[in-house]
Amino acid sequence: MLSYSLLAGWSVPGLAATADWQRIHSPQLQYDLQYQVIPSPGYQPGDPVLYVTDGAWYADPGQLPELIQQLRHENKIRPLLLVLVDARDPADLSVNRRHQQFMCNQQYAAFFRDTLLPAIQTQYQPSTARTDRVILGLSFGAINAACFGLLLPNQFGNLAMQSPGNKDHLAVLTKLYQQQPLLPLKMSLSFGTLNDNLGAGRKFHQLLQKKGYAVAYQEVRFGHNWHNWQPLLDDVLLHFFPATTKASTDN
Repeated sequence: MLSYSLLAGWSVPGLAATADWQRIHSPQLQYDLQYQVIPSPGYQPGDPVLYVTDGAWYADPGQLPELIQQLRHENKIRPLLLVLVDARDPADLSVNRRHQQFMCNQQYAAFFRDTLLPAIQTQYQPSTARTDRVILGLSFGAINAACFGLLLPNQFGNLAMQSPGNKDHLAVLTKLYQQQPLLPLKMSLSFGTLNDNLGAGRKFHQLLQKKGYAVAYQEVRFGHNWHNWQPLLDDVLLHFFPATTKASTDN
């Protein structure tokens, strides 16, 4: 786990300027969304891909693109393709649609499956293996990651969930995972110990363990904020994209 203050001092000049937001229309949702794609150093077609909801937040203040650059520079993770997906209306960034999109919204899942993933495949040719795709999110975005495990198990084999909330939605997810047979999913799950739905989160984690899921679980002494989430991002990247991992052939 990296120090938040340490990473704050790491910068890659011009990084944000090298990747523009691209607009894409979703027939499923009947509106436009925007996304940004950042290949890591050394990226080649066939490498794994990390999809991130609340992508603008993960770029700043999350500093995820800079962290990937750093870990690649240190040869700690594989080359990968980073796809930042923005829940805001590209025509009016003050309008955030995340609450409508993220709670197991089948239309949002269909947008990923039938529109966004094919567009990324055409543009950048990342691996098509479900085991080489990760979906990452925080808070409601982490709820979405858990939902994708149920709605899109053939597309996403890896779920990275930071502080899924709120407790009522966690209760729903716990029930949904209880009712489903064990799926071939690899997960990371984390919570803060201060005002971060920890009780409901522990119940969700316990259910996942009981079902037999492989879960990398962490609790940190922070709240529902970036002091919790940002220092854990290196653990997420090292868990899903370790440098020693060979390319998957599962399609």
